[in-house]
Amino acid sequence: MIYITRLNDKEVYINSDLIECMEETPDTTITLTTGKKFIVKETIDEIVERIIEFKRKTYSER
Repeated sequence: MIYITRLNDKEVYINSDLIECMEETPDTTITLTTGKKFIVKETIDEIVERIIEFKRKTYSER
């Protein structure tokens, strides 16, 4: 799960495995495989970094 910030400054956690696509027009829109859409303040690069960090923590050897 990663957090995103909606345009009203509310933080929401989403399952990054459900992200189908992201686009910047100019706000970033995340579309999940469920069809739900989120318009967020983060850039696509920031979201990708959060996904990488989450996966790194999840799959690293302990």
